[in-house]
Amino acid sequence: MTKYSRRNPAGARLSVAPMMDWTTPAQRYFMRRITRHALLYTEMVTTAALIHGDTARFLDYHADEHPLALQLGGSDPAAMAHCALLAENAGFDEVDINVGCPSDRVQNGAFGACMMAEPERIADCVADMKARVAIPVTVKTRIGIDHQDSYEFLHDFASRVAEAGADRLIVHARKAWLSGLSPRENREVPPLDYARVHRLAADFPDLPMSINGGIVDLDTAETQLAHVDGVMIGREAYRNPYAMAGVDSRFFGDDTPVHSRLDVVEAMRDYIANHLAAGGQLKSVTRHMLGLFHAQPGGRAWRRVLSEQGNHPDAGLEVLDAALAPATGAVPA
Repeated sequence: MTKYSRRNPAGARLSVAPMMDWTTPAQRYFMRRITRHALLYTEMVTTAALIHGDTARFLDYHADEHPLALQLGGSDPAAMAHCALLAENAGFDEVDINVGCPSDRVQNGAFGACMMAEPERIADCVADMKARVAIPVTVKTRIGIDHQDSYEFLHDFASRVAEAGADRLIVHARKAWLSGLSPRENREVPPLDYARVHRLAADFPDLPMSINGGIVDLDTAETQLAHVDGVMIGREAYRNPYAMAGVDSRFFGDDTPVHSRLDVVEAMRDYIANHLAAGGQLKSVTRHMLGLFHAQPGGRAWRRVLSEQGNHPDAGLEVLDAALAPATGAVPA
């Protein structure tokens, strides 16, 4: 397991962004068949859900998922500290505060990106969480919200969370519009401003900083490391998951031979069989595997078979075999 500390942010040199309805336990287990070292995140869990809902389900994960961070949504410092302690006791490697999501849901709950307007509250959350746990406490944010998007605004926000003891700041290099744009549009419409994040990292050399937003290949990720401590890749890791196969060697110095795409499929069989035996459906796992053969001969057929046949309630491993057949001759064993 990668070691994490404020002074050694190397464990987060390359991470896969937390995303609702995406970074599920099945997706994270699948991603671990491709990269052993990239930091993975849960979907955002609200403090209310974690405290009053199915706590065990939200904290459940496979041991192979490490290194793994729990992302929290909330704004009450006491509740955030309590949930951070739950995360630490459950064995998570770190806990992250969501200050970047612009959806109506998070705004109605007074957390997410709207909390950038209340940096003192986020600082209180960080301080209370740090007082309760030994694992790193990080903050994922945007470069601004609505018309509060000056560099001075961002600098003040970073200063507050740094003084509170945050172990890392993860900055999505777009601002968020809290009204007028959908969450999807907020990921695409506001322009990227990497230079602003680079400037922030230079101004806070003692605060490890990761950059997120629009990074679609490992070459770009590597060039970013000249300016920041870590890079977070989002939707590209979902669209083309096997692109992450080069992460361990390139970013973590681990030259262990990577699994081929066929190896990855074979490594998922027992997980899928156990999932089905527990009453789960095939599509809950294979929807995360659709991009495995992206841009490969047979890849389109792989997607089509999994999408069409895998959606049946009684679909089993035979669908995986049917989807794999067109690609078998195109992938090295």
